[in-house]
Amino acid sequence: MEFRGVSVLLGVLLLIHCSLQQTASRKKPVKKDASRDAALAEMQKQIDDIVQELNVLKEHQALQTVCLKGLKVHRKCFLVDPLKKRYHTASEDCNALGGVLGEPTSSEENDQLRDYIRQSIGLDEQVWLGFSDMAVEGQWLDHTGFSITYKNWDASNFGSPQPDGGKSQNCAVLSPSSGKWLDENCREEKPSVCQFSIV
Repeated sequence: MEFRGVSVLLGVLLLIHCSLQQTASRKKPVKKDASRDAALAEMQKQIDDIVQELNVLKEHQALQTVCLKGLKVHRKCFLVDPLKKRYHTASEDCNALGGVLGEPTSSEENDQLRDYIRQSIGLDEQVWLGFSDMAVEGQWLDHTGFSITYKNWDASNFGSPQPDGGKSQNCAVLSPSSGKWLDENCREEKPSVCQFSIV
């Protein structure tokens, strides 16, 4: 119902906008009226402001849909994508939706994300996280290029603590069975989890 009202308002605004453009495009030799031009400029500014507000509302509505389908933790929403993809493709797909690959920043957040992944796709599939050491081997960074402060690497992985893949494994995954992180080859195809900031 709320969306229908916004749609009607947008329609009215577009009609006003088109009318203003038609009026402005007529080439009648008319004396310029400064007050009329100022009024038209003010009306155009108001239309632009309303369109911008409408876009923000659409973005918030989309984010609420993500939060309803996914998991809300603190000021983030997580949404699992069960489709198996390479790391870079998964990252680009999250970016296209307005998010990034998931980056838990605390033990509590990691545990909630682990439980959500278990419920969504089970225990067998590791999911891509947003951390990598592609830039400098051994220096794990988040999507903004900053070093990660919270780490949950698997220290008991068959006697070889993670991350252990060297230059061949530069992307991080979360194991839903343990909740621990492992490094993997970025070309592997795995499900992923997207993260969206709530403002």
